Amino acid sequence: MITCLGDCIRPEAGKAVVRILRRLGHTIDFPQDQTCCGQPMFNSGFAELAAEQAKHTIRVFAGDDPVIVPSGSCAAMVKVEYPHLLEREDEWRQRALDLARRTFEFSDFLVNRLNVTDVGAKYAGKVAYHYACHLRMLGQSSEVETLIRHVQGAEYVPLARQDQCCGFGGSFAIRYPQISGNLVDDKMRCILASGADCVVSTDAGCLMNIGGRLHREGKHVEVLHIAELLERR
Repeated sequence: MITCLGDCIRPEAGKAVVRILRRLGHTIDFPQDQTCCGQPMFNSGFAELAAEQAKHTIRVFAGDDPVIVPSGSCAAMVKVEYPHLLEREDEWRQRALDLARRTFEFSDFLVNRLNVTDVGAKYAGKVAYHYACHLRMLGQSSEVETLIRHVQGAEYVPLARQDQCCGFGGSFAIRYPQISGNLVDDKMRCILASGADCVVSTDAGCLMNIGGRLHREGKHVEVLHIAELLERR
């Protein structure tokens, strides 16, 4: 599942996920009918529209295969919110629960499902990690840090307020621009204070927001999805 932001903003992350999984011996299927998971509608209060979008996604990803998502927020939408959205329709709720069981955020799939922590990546530099908010909903904590620590040559550097929101939050950044701006400014200061050469996260929205602020301020810190870091040689 590429996700909207992966498709439009950061296709490199999705391509990196595919290449890594293929290198690990997996065959990848990409359903062409997939589209938005419905999270923007859900977050804006349009539950009925979000439920229709959820049904479409459930139909598109029907089957028995694991569904790998390069985004904690979209994975959380599928795994946590779909069953709630469809709880009054027994058949669809069961189908939602089935898809939820088979859906994995990328780092979760590597570390907790495949028991893979080292994919042969190499990176010469200091790496900081921004913990994206939706990973809490998925019960994930140390997966990305574990993967970073197994990248040859990389020095993991702690980030102050690592789990504080970057300020994006989808439509939150549009509705509350001043709060959002203050949050991403603080996140940028924490990244710069860490001395990191690059900052890694799991969500294209966070990467877009943090990377945009760093760029506008003329700061030269590389911003990478965890899959992009794991592709480095």
